[in-house]
Formats: sequence, structure tokens, C-alpha cells
Amino acid sequence: MAAVKQLNPKAEVARAAQALDLNISAAMGLQDVLRTNLGPKGTMKMLVGGAGDIKITKDGNVLLHEMQIQHPTASLIARVATAQDDITGDGTTSNVLIIGELLKQAKVYISDGLHPRVAAEGFDLAKKKALQVLEEMSVKKSSRDDLINVARTSLRTKVKNQVADLLTEIIVDAVLAIKKEGEPLDLHMVEIMTMEHKTEMDTKLVKGLVMDHGARHPDMPKKVTDAFILTCNVSLEYEKSEVNSGFFYKSAEEREKLVKAERAFCDDKVQQVIDLKRAVVGNSDKGFVVVNQKGVDPNSLDALAREGIVALRRAKRRNMERIVLACGGTAVNSFDELKPEHLGHAGLFYEHVLGDDKYSFIEECDNPQSVTILIKGPNKHTITQIKDAVRDGLRAVKNAVEDQMVVPGAGAFEIAIYQALQEYKNEVRGKQRLGVQAFAEAMLIIPKCLAQNGGHDAQECLVKLLQEYKGLDKCVGLDLVSGEAMYQLRWVSGTTTASRNSSSTPALSSLLIFSSLTR
Repeated sequence: MAAVKQLNPKAEVARAAQALDLNISAAMGLQDVLRTNLGPKGTMKMLVGGAGDIKITKDGNVLLHEMQIQHPTASLIARVATAQDDITGDGTTSNVLIIGELLKQAKVYISDGLHPRVAAEGFDLAKKKALQVLEEMSVKKSSRDDLINVARTSLRTKVKNQVADLLTEIIVDAVLAIKKEGEPLDLHMVEIMTMEHKTEMDTKLVKGLVMDHGARHPDMPKKVTDAFILTCNVSLEYEKSEVNSGFFYKSAEEREKLVKAERAFCDDKVQQVIDLKRAVVGNSDKGFVVVNQKGVDPNSLDALAREGIVALRRAKRRNMERIVLACGGTAVNSFDELKPEHLGHAGLFYEHVLGDDKYSFIEECDNPQSVTILIKGPNKHTITQIKDAVRDGLRAVKNAVEDQMVVPGAGAFEIAIYQALQEYKNEVRGKQRLGVQAFAEAMLIIPKCLAQNGGHDAQECLVKLLQEYKGLDKCVGLDLVSGEAMYQLRWVSGTTTASRNSSSTPALSSLLIFSSLTR
């Protein structure tokens, strides 16, 4: 350390005991910020940016991303917690609380002379036992009702109950719609579209697609039913050549011939679309919609409008892929071999105008494998809050579908771990059992915070839960309304819980065994 001081005499150096105190104070400071967020009764936080922009949320992941954390240890804990959210979609707040509480409990024993390395070894033993308890407690459930239970548990910690209950059904139906047997779930097939319109209770699931642009010609139909959908990536406009080139002509007649020849190149492609429309629609009232990734020029739009064809141009590439999954058919790159088999089908296509913005809805698809969650709200704050909640809810349901493993919530899992570790520590020899004891005590931070946020006395609720606990077969959790113990529990994703316990212990061990901190 003397060498460091010689290189930089202004360096701040904290020795082992001081470094540990700094780490513990940082972890507890972050814990104090987030502890009031935990659970459905948690409070909101308002974040105000430098430009005066406001964000209102109780999502731990959003808070940790938006807050400017200066302390290096607190920043490390925040990164560990947000990494879990990136993987499992939930558990950020509880992860921060557990790391903070583990350090707090470790400090009690370390101040009495326990070596940090021994405490870290005890934590590793306790973590393995906790994951073993998780395996024993987990239940294999994958029915729609079970998925709704998991989604509701996750969403009620993010938004108010009425909105959470609405979003629950939407999210579960969206995930089940895109689920394919034997294939991993791809949540990119669930498009999230936002509209600043009406209230959050008007949010809905569209079993099809919503695009944020409309037809480009005033005479095109605004609504068609029983529509054929042609998805293409073909230019229907003049295009400049990739190399420098020019027209050379001697007279006006030659120029006209050149212009007509170039125009005919586009007109022929448009005529191929019109011929296909006439072949499949005939004299019926069926609609015909062209969604093109490239441009469509005014002359081509005129020709398509005269035939009653709806044309959308400059569609996003991700929408092109989703249209085929939602409506069927094939995306084409050329009109040379255009066949009816290339067409998809939708029961309803209509355009919705909101101020200066246009939205195109493709609905009533036969077997959609791509769907859209349309989030509505009166302002940007509400929409952003719901959008964050929907993303977390989707990943919670995805975990439950893929792993088919759920565990009881409401603090039941933490109470079970505490009781199991109290028995397990008697089997551990040496000072490591103190680390196991500290881990067990730290787990109780979750039911304590749930009780406090629900307006109940934390110690009284904790005593009731420990008295009522009868073993892993009959788990007991906290009723946040009455403050009493209950046995009819909500389910939470087992993946999230396992990840939380797995990621918190290694981070904690590295914070415990610092010998010095230099900056």
C-alpha cells in the first residue's frame, strides 16, 4: 500500500475493517431506499432528471437504472440486481434487500471476531441448502390459471391492483398464443404498442398486429373485412441506379419514350398485384391489403386505390416478419411468380386516426403466432409505468411456462428457508455455522418488509408466521390485508427465486473479503 501512496499521495486508502464498514453502509443505504417498494403495498418513487423530466415507478430495476449511484459498492450491488432482472425479469428489489441484510447480519458476527472468509463459507453452505429447499418446495404447474396466478403476483408489485388484474389476462393470453410445442418462447413475437389515448383500463390484447402508420392515399378504404394480406419487399417507385448513369436523347419524342419505358417497369409490377387481387377476390366484398417494406410512388398508389386495394408503404422489417406469423402466407421479394398461396388472411383490417398519427389494425387472424399488446394511457408517465410492468410480467410467465416450476410467495419461501437452516446449522461443524445462522436471519427481511409496507407490526407478524409454520408440505405466508398468517398462497416463479439466491451470495462473499479499498 505504501507503493500506492508514493505513486499518488492523495489516494484514499481504507483498511480491512474500514473497507467492510464502507461496504456494509453502502449496502444498507441502498436497502433503505428500496425496502419501501417491496410487495403489492409498496410505495412509489418519483425520479426527477436534470432536464426536469419526471418518472414515477416502484419497479426496482427501473429505479436502479435511473438513479445516479456514486458509491462503488452500491453500484456493484445495483449491477448484480439488474443483471438478475435482465435474465429472469423480476426479483430486483428483493435481491438488494437480501444482500444488504446479509451484510448487516455478517457485521454482527465479524465485529465479535469471526473472520469474513469463514462467514463467506457459511453463506455458501446456507445457499446450497436454500436451493435444496427450493427444489423440495417447488410445484410443477403450467395451467392457464396457474400462469395467471404467477403473472398477477408479479404485476401487483408494479402497478395498482385493477390495472394488474387487467394486464394479467392479457399477458397470459399473449404468451399462450405464441407458444409452440417443443420450441423456446420468443417474446419478440409479442409486439408492445403504445397510444396516448383514453385510460390505462382500455389497454387490450390484439390477436394480430398494430402498425404505427396507415394507408398513403385518401381514396383507399379505411376498413375492410375478410381481407387477403400481401406482404412484400418490392419497390413500386422510381429508383436511382447504384452507379452514375444518365439519359441521352436527341429529341422530345425520344425523351418521352424513355420516360414511358421506365414508368412501364413500375406499372407492370402494380398490374401483377391488381391481377392477383382480381383472381382471388373476384366480385365479392372481400378486401385486399398490400404491406410493402419499400416505397410506393403516387402513380402506383392511384392505380391500387382505383382497384380498392389498401397499400401501406415503408413498413418496419420486424412488422413484416410478424405479419406472416399472424396472418399466414409468405413474404415475397418479387412479383414474377405471384400466387394465391403467398397471401395471408385476416378477418378485419382498419385504420385508426389519433391526432396526426395513424394506426393500422390487423385483427381476427385465424391462428396468430404473433400478437400485439396495445397499451393505452392518459399520459406518458402512466404508459411508461405499464410498459415496464408488462415486460416484467411477460418474462415471469415465460419462466413459468418453460420451467413449469413455481414456489409459494407472500414470504412463505423465506420462512421455510429460515426454519430449514435452523435445523441444518446443527449439522455444520465449526464457525461456519455462524454464517448459516446469519443467512437464516437475513432471509426474514422479506416478510418483515412486506409486513411494514402493509402497515403492520413486523415483529408481531413474523412471530405469527414462525408459530404457524408446519413444514414444507404446508407453507404459510403473510396476508397483507389482515396481517395474519395464511395458507392459500399466491405462486411466484421458481426461476426468479432460485436466481435471486444464487446471485446474491457470490456478490456478498466478494464484498466481505475485501482487504482494502483504494480510490
